[in-house]
Amino acid sequence: MKEKTILKLKLNTDPRWVNIAGKNIEDILVDHAWCEQKAASTGISMIIHYPEKTRLVDELTDLVAEEWSHFERVLLELRKRGFQLGRPRRDDYVVQLLAHVRKGGARERQLMDQLLVSALIEARSCERFKLLWQHIADEELSKFYYELMVSEAAHFVSYVDLAKEYCDPVVVEERLQELLKIEGEIVTNLPVRDDRIH
Repeated sequence: MKEKTILKLKLNTDPRWVNIAGKNIEDILVDHAWCEQKAASTGISMIIHYPEKTRLVDELTDLVAEEWSHFERVLLELRKRGFQLGRPRRDDYVVQLLAHVRKGGARERQLMDQLLVSALIEARSCERFKLLWQHIADEELSKFYYELMVSEAAHFVSYVDLAKEYCDPVVVEERLQELLKIEGEIVTNLPVRDDRIH
């Protein structure tokens, strides 16, 4: 998968990340579980706020179910290895991205930003899962992360398509490029953590 073509990311993950993450798999799995829970919650929140948008409700209902199944699967991987779920931790990457969702103004503009930020989170997760698939020593987890990599790529596409469904596609593409630049700057400025997906 060529991330910069499919996912449009401006910056690849620091190659040191997968090396240190592979040595801290318990924390990575705990953080990953909470990422899946938050992704499901985000989808539910958008359904609640935009119930009149039929396609969004239908597609995000499926996405929420898939994200929750991922949460359950990560829990299973934790339990197989004798680990506990642990408490959620602040995700500075996501917090900084969400700060760029514009408040006020047209309702559709805010929805567009929410959808595009969600798309970028999925894209970055996909890119990280690819690294884990390719480099992690645990063969069972490697296969697991391949499956999730494919799923996250599809979620990225779904979120962008939904944004273009409800807003001018030209405007969506322009805003996506702005947010991609911002996302790359956030990744550049965050420390390389061995216990986080993002």
